[in-house]
Amino acid sequence: MVAKKIKETESICPVCFKVLKADIIEEDGKIYLEKTCPEHGHFKETYWSDAKLYHEAAKYLRDGPGIENPAITKENPVCPHDCGLCKLHLSTTGLANIFVTNRCNLRCWYCFANVGRVGKVFDPPLEVIEKMLDALRAERPVPAKALQITGGEPTVRDDLIDIIKMAKEKGFTHIQLNTNGIKTAEDPELCVKVRKAGVNVLYMSFDGVTMKSNPWLEENKKTIENCRKVGLGVVLVPTLIRGVNDQEVGDIIRFAAENSDIVRGVNFQPVSFVGSMPAEQRNRERVTIPDLYKWIEEQTDGQITGEDFYPIPSVVPVSKFSEAWTGELDLEFTAHPHCGGATYVYIDKENNKLVPITKFVDVKRFFNFLEEWSEKIKKGGKITKAKFLANALIELNKIIDSKKAPKEFDLKKIILEVLAKRDYHSLGEFHYKMMFIGNMHFMDPYNYDIERVKRCVIHYAMPDGRIVPFCAFWGLQQEYAIKMQLDYGESPKEWEARTGKKLKDDLYYRWKETAVPPSI
Repeated sequence: MVAKKIKETESICPVCFKVLKADIIEEDGKIYLEKTCPEHGHFKETYWSDAKLYHEAAKYLRDGPGIENPAITKENPVCPHDCGLCKLHLSTTGLANIFVTNRCNLRCWYCFANVGRVGKVFDPPLEVIEKMLDALRAERPVPAKALQITGGEPTVRDDLIDIIKMAKEKGFTHIQLNTNGIKTAEDPELCVKVRKAGVNVLYMSFDGVTMKSNPWLEENKKTIENCRKVGLGVVLVPTLIRGVNDQEVGDIIRFAAENSDIVRGVNFQPVSFVGSMPAEQRNRERVTIPDLYKWIEEQTDGQITGEDFYPIPSVVPVSKFSEAWTGELDLEFTAHPHCGGATYVYIDKENNKLVPITKFVDVKRFFNFLEEWSEKIKKGGKITKAKFLANALIELNKIIDSKKAPKEFDLKKIILEVLAKRDYHSLGEFHYKMMFIGNMHFMDPYNYDIERVKRCVIHYAMPDGRIVPFCAFWGLQQEYAIKMQLDYGESPKEWEARTGKKLKDDLYYRWKETAVPPSI
């Protein structure tokens, strides 16, 4: 098949990071990103491995409200080198990250960050973390509401509970703790403490269901058991690496389903490449979102397919409806449609099946219905609201197939109570009965699409007050993630002298038995 140019965009050179013009092309049923650096040559990278799914996702491209109070006030900022955020950014913060330490009790080879790679210890004091939280809450037009405490491994900080309480006091309504599950397995009381302090869910690394793919499987299981005892939800987060755990995708989903009383979902993250890598190796190891969908379909016997997933911005009509109903701006998840997607599945234990929501809900019709009535309510006020409720009762009967829908809960009632009464306790019932399966493919310098980073909704707070999109923070590490750690970190010797601790004492004992300790 002759290559066909779909659109033009901008990217970066993976060697010098210069901004380059790039083309998105379709060839042999796949989507590629092509770019040429005058100094470092031509690059052709797989963007999406299924052209049909690419085009379907592209229909959901939406621009958000942008940022009213950008930290970067340059007249002509250059994306992604002037991130902070700036006036070029098209989305508000959907999930805020605060990087509380680069210390960790493991040394996973694929990890974005640890002290051993940087050479300095980044352990910002509480007053610096407070400034980072304040910057996120000060964002306009919509302050950040959801927060992820991340690292490194946040549980190695002695003051973790203070950080969680501070975030709660600042007004964050959703707080998730990103962890490898080691400390929470060792110390059941830690699960109790983080739950009481304000954590809603553990976002736990979980790379497989065998010891080969996931050496910390037993610790993961223990953490799940400890969380079960205190009612703390868990989301499993597999880093997906071709040839390592791609054959366990279905088993990971089934493991989550078997523990769905406490495991709220699975969020797959295809691995991103850091550093120089030959094209042959990249092509061999690259995983894109359609690859994941293919594996899910194959490994669930066709129960879940790529067509069951919707891109992140597909839910924008829900936010638009909320804005029309309340008259207040709501968070709009206007991420780029090729950044990730999600679905919900009902776990039919009686028949031992996974049933995607698309099998009993006409999702497209539901979103179109909300979009249509958002405009009507904006114009018509209270009278139109009453008309909506009458129409919703009729329309939901067409949207929801009552014969195929689960009998355990009344989905129609839940939707009406959430939309009209703003009763989010009802939504909680939905989350307990349905399991989330999502994915997020973070970019690397090879497949970098600046149109994606402009719409990013997952942001990092910086100690200097800037707020930086994930794929700028890690995709251009030398400018953001690593520079931040070097600028605000301290040498291992300084840290050990100040704290009276040894960095090597962070390391998990099983790791120390099987590997050579790092030089620090």
